[in-house]
Amino acid sequence: MSHEDFPTEKPAVVTCGLPYANGDLHIGHLRTYVGGDIYSRSLRTLGQKTAFVSGSDMHGTPVAVNAEKEGVTPEEFALRHHEKYEATFPRFNIEFDNYGHTHDETNTELTQEIVRTLEAEGYVYEKEIPVAYDPEADQWLPDRFVEGACPYCGAHARGDECDEGCGRHLEPGEIEAPTSTLTGNAAEYREREHKFFAVSDLQDYLQEFIDRLEGTSNAQNQPREWIEGELQDWCITRDMDWGIDYPGEEGDDLVLYVWVDAPIEYVSSTKQYTERVGADTFDWEAAWKESGDIVHIIGRDIIQHHTVFWPAMLRGAGYVEPRAVMASGFITLNGKGFSTSRNRAVWADEYLDEGFHPDLLRYYLATNGGVQQDVDFSWSKFKDRVNSELVGTVGNFLYRSMLFAYRNFEGTPDVSELHSEASETESRAAEVSEEVEARIQEAIDEFEAGINDYSVRKSGNAAVRLAQFGNEYIQRNEPWKLTDEDPEAAAQVIRDCVQIAKAIAVLFFPVAPDKMQALWEQLGEDGSVADTGVDAAFEAPPASFGEPEALFEKIEDERVEELNEKLEARVAETESESDESDEDAEENMDADSDADADIDFEPLADDRISFEDFQGLDIRVGEIVAAEGIDGADKLAKLTVDIGVEERQIVAGIKQLHDLDSLAGSKVIIVANLEKAELFGVESNGMLLAAGDEADILTTHGDAVPGTKVQ
Repeated sequence: MSHEDFPTEKPAVVTCGLPYANGDLHIGHLRTYVGGDIYSRSLRTLGQKTAFVSGSDMHGTPVAVNAEKEGVTPEEFALRHHEKYEATFPRFNIEFDNYGHTHDETNTELTQEIVRTLEAEGYVYEKEIPVAYDPEADQWLPDRFVEGACPYCGAHARGDECDEGCGRHLEPGEIEAPTSTLTGNAAEYREREHKFFAVSDLQDYLQEFIDRLEGTSNAQNQPREWIEGELQDWCITRDMDWGIDYPGEEGDDLVLYVWVDAPIEYVSSTKQYTERVGADTFDWEAAWKESGDIVHIIGRDIIQHHTVFWPAMLRGAGYVEPRAVMASGFITLNGKGFSTSRNRAVWADEYLDEGFHPDLLRYYLATNGGVQQDVDFSWSKFKDRVNSELVGTVGNFLYRSMLFAYRNFEGTPDVSELHSEASETESRAAEVSEEVEARIQEAIDEFEAGINDYSVRKSGNAAVRLAQFGNEYIQRNEPWKLTDEDPEAAAQVIRDCVQIAKAIAVLFFPVAPDKMQALWEQLGEDGSVADTGVDAAFEAPPASFGEPEALFEKIEDERVEELNEKLEARVAETESESDESDEDAEENMDADSDADADIDFEPLADDRISFEDFQGLDIRVGEIVAAEGIDGADKLAKLTVDIGVEERQIVAGIKQLHDLDSLAGSKVIIVANLEKAELFGVESNGMLLAAGDEADILTTHGDAVPGTKVQ
């Protein structure tokens, strides 16, 4: 790790990718925002000065296109969605210190100021390029007003990205066989002067930056293809009316590309926070211009923007670079992608209208997998996690221990006489047994390690694991038997359990803020648990408190059946009303979020194969000898694999997902008798086996030698 552990003396800024003001929120969209809220709350619990900011992304062609369809202005269209998001996030306890939008005065002024600085520093130049033009509409065609073929892989692509093929970012003029989305007619290219940001001038800096960047491994590895290859400059202007005007008279007929002003909103939103609370509370300039710890929590489809384009802009304008980028995996629904056009979604409002507490969903999204892992939501899985972990583990321990304390001691047992010889310096919680004090400290260490490992799952589970220990501890010591046999021992056990409950309130608060505030009040504590730090886990609880209430309620099977029937009926009704293809790429709320990607888990095959057919597959253990990226291919890598009797050349789609330099010596599993193929002009003689979208490479548990057959 290249930075000091949290908490640091520097101000920290936690941001989430801006939701695109173009549609309604569903629970898939909430993953990064819940993660950002939990992470920022956790940093504060550690004692880190932190600002949690974001805002709505108001600009870009999808907003302009959809506004025109509705017959309203782009500003009116985008503001309507912005106000909806601004109202929805707090309902899920996602509490930004500031939530702005990219079209407000602060962001407009700051964006133009940064662009002028980049220009003054020599990082902006003008170049004549071919831009798609619709002769029939007499209009230039920026970004998504044009479609065609990707020049790199040939797949159908939109004007700014090969969204159906290699995923590569496309500059104006690159798309082949352009077609106007306005009229459906063929477009033509005409020369037009545009502004370019010389990202290539900062390539040496970016190569150093990516080596010290922290966060998730996908954010560290995926950008290396661009940073270590031939880095292309970015066209930062577009031919349209909706957006922030390019500063100066020369650019008065151009607006800035949405990816210029969108990330600058992170800075603008922090500035607005400072203007509201004062620099003594949080100084935006200290964070962004001096030595802040900047953490971005985003969808993995916008890694390139946050690890190449954005840090280059910050460097060129004299701002602080990001410390970490946490890029999340996809969220699916019942094994299939969320589909807004087919109404296959659990909408944010719908979740709350069904009567479920937001903290339940926060827990599910935060701890169901690592940040960069894909997470599947189903009502059945949701029920199982709530019932087994929140009700059966956390809730069960809290209710039984506090109820026993209330009925037998009217609150926290007084065991001070049992610890009269213990000084305050010998123990932070002198009335707590050594075993329990050590276990609470272990939970705090797990919580802190999760934050510094950029794992909200690990930090969130620290409290759940502590509750598991609490259940085991009370069951092992059976205080209900000790009340008559050894009342002092019974008092000690319950005193320990009340301390564990208080520690859970402190450590689980970032995940379940409402529920843990309720627990805090049940313990008889004053004020807000949000104002405490980890040391509060060891402070003695109040001497008395009232009868507790259960914090979590069981979800019944019948309820899940009802919810599934509603979802299935809604999807069926939508599909019967329209035979349209699923066009989520245009309908997504957030071009910056991967939550809507309509990616299905492969269903189990109905057709079975015989054992003889399986034996026809020659599956072998191999060892990677060398690995290198294939020039011009975004995803493909060329591997040399030792399979015992010979070395094979295999092409695999792992270039963006693995550090190729570190693969030499790795054991892998390959299909050796697959027909040879040619991919991107490179022969592939076999197939590497890997799991999922993250290409989790299959390997061996033991030390099988290369060439060993898998049976």
